[in-house]
Amino acid sequence: MNKYMLAYHGGGMPETPEEGAKVMKAWNDWYGSLGDKLADGGAPLGRSMTVGSKGVEEGGGPNPLSGYTLVNADSHEAANEIAKGCPILSDGGTVEVCEILEM
Repeated sequence: MNKYMLAYHGGGMPETPEEGAKVMKAWNDWYGSLGDKLADGGAPLGRSMTVGSKGVEEGGGPNPLSGYTLVNADSHEAANEIAKGCPILSDGGTVEVCEILEM
């Protein structure tokens, strides 16, 4: 079984505590449905800086990361199927699915 990073882009922050509770329930329900496929629930991400050969810039480029999760899957296609259930999709976000290579 391979490990994949689900890298989240976009989405939004809940505007009320009730909305926040609903969002957290959706994420917890999704995580629960993954069983042993969930390798690491990851975390939302905050402020990002981009470090390059010419220095440091504020922000994460045109489409900064907003969070990540690590999952176990038999193939990239299987990881894509897992990503299709991610709650960020219902909030206008996207999921980038990246295989983690063994070194």
